[in-house]
Amino acid sequence: MSGERSNRAATATPSEGRRGGSRGAGRRGRGGQLAAALIVFCAVAGFLGTVGYFAVQALRYPDRPGPFAGPRDVKVVIAKGMSLAEIARMLAEKQLIHHPEWFRFYANERGVAQKIRAGAYTLSAYMTPKQVLDVLLSGAREPEVPVTIPEGKNMLEVARLLEEAGICKASEAERLMRDPSYALSLGVNGPTLEGYLYPDTYRFPPGIACTRVLPTLVKRSQRVLGELKAQNFENLRILNRQYHFGDREIVLMASLVEKETARGEERPRIAGVFLNRLHLPTFKPHRLETDPTIIYGCTIPAQRSAACQQFAGRIRRIHLDDADNPYNTYTHEGLPPGPICNPGRAALAAVLKPDSTPYLYFVSRNDGTHQFSVTFEEHNAAVNKYQRQKPAGTP
Repeated sequence: MSGERSNRAATATPSEGRRGGSRGAGRRGRGGQLAAALIVFCAVAGFLGTVGYFAVQALRYPDRPGPFAGPRDVKVVIAKGMSLAEIARMLAEKQLIHHPEWFRFYANERGVAQKIRAGAYTLSAYMTPKQVLDVLLSGAREPEVPVTIPEGKNMLEVARLLEEAGICKASEAERLMRDPSYALSLGVNGPTLEGYLYPDTYRFPPGIACTRVLPTLVKRSQRVLGELKAQNFENLRILNRQYHFGDREIVLMASLVEKETARGEERPRIAGVFLNRLHLPTFKPHRLETDPTIIYGCTIPAQRSAACQQFAGRIRRIHLDDADNPYNTYTHEGLPPGPICNPGRAALAAVLKPDSTPYLYFVSRNDGTHQFSVTFEEHNAAVNKYQRQKPAGTP
C-alpha cells in the first residue's frame, strides 16, 4: 500500500508541477500585456499632449509678437512674384516672425496667400504675425508730398502749384480742368473746374495722374458747400427764391467776394452789396462793376477779345469799355459766365449769410479794407479820397 501511494505521489507530482507552471506563466503574460498597454497609452497620451500643445501654440501664433520685444524698425521689400514661402522665410531671417511654416499656414488659412502686395515696407519686431500680414495685405504706403492751395487762386494757378509740388503736370491738369465732359463726370455744372478746386493743404504721391488729384479737390469743395448749405437753410431758400441762385451761382458769387477782399469781416458786407446791385429795382442797370472779372476774362479763357489780347497786367479804358469780354461786369449786367477763382469756406459762407445792408458801392482804402457807400455821390467822394488823392469836395 505504501508503495502504491508512493508511486501515485510520484506520478502526480509532474502533473501538479505542470499546472503550477501554467498559472505562473499566465500571470507573467497578463503583466506583460498591461505593461505594453501602459506604454502604448503613455505614448498616445504624449503624442496627443504634444499635438494639443502645438495646436494651442498654432492658435495663439497670429497674436504672439515676433522674436524681439522692443520696437525695432526693419525694412522689408516684397518683390513681385515672390512666393509665400519666400516671404515667410525672409520675415523669419529678419527676425520679424517665429516659425515661417506657421506663418504660411496662417496666411493660407485666411485665404490671402495670393493677396500680399509687392512694395517696400517698414515693419517692427514687436508686431504680431497678424499685424505683419495685415500690413503686407494693405500695400506699401506711397511717399506723399504736401501742396497748399491758397484761397482765391484761379485754375491755372492751381495747376502750376500742383506741378511745382511735383505732384502732376500743369499741362495735363489744365487740359482736364478745361474739359466740359470731365467736369460733368465730377458733378460740376459748368464747362471748367474753375471755382471747384477747393483751397486747402493736401498730400499726394509725387508724379501721380491728375485724374487721381482733381477729384479730391472737387469733392472737398462739394462737401464744404453742402455743409454750409445745411447750416444756412433759411438763407438758402431766400437766395433760391429772390435771386434764383443754385449751387453754381453761390460758388460764382463767392469767387467774386474772395477776389475783392481778404478781410473776413468785410466778406458778408461785400456779398450784400453785390446782391443789392443784382436785385434792387432802384439800381439800374444791374451791373456788378468789379475789376477782377475783367482781369479774369483777359487772362484765363482760351478765347479772348481783341482788347484783352492787349492786356498787360493793368486795366485800361479799352478794357472797361470792352463788350466782347463776357467777363466784363462794366458792360454786362448780372453775373459773369462763371467763377473767377476758387473760393474758400469763408467766402462761400458770406454768400450764404450776407449782410442786410443799404450799401451799393465800395472802394479800396489801399490798406486791405474798403470804404462803403450808399449813394453814388458818397462813393465818388471816397474814390477821390482813396484812389484819385483829391481833396474832399473836389469834382
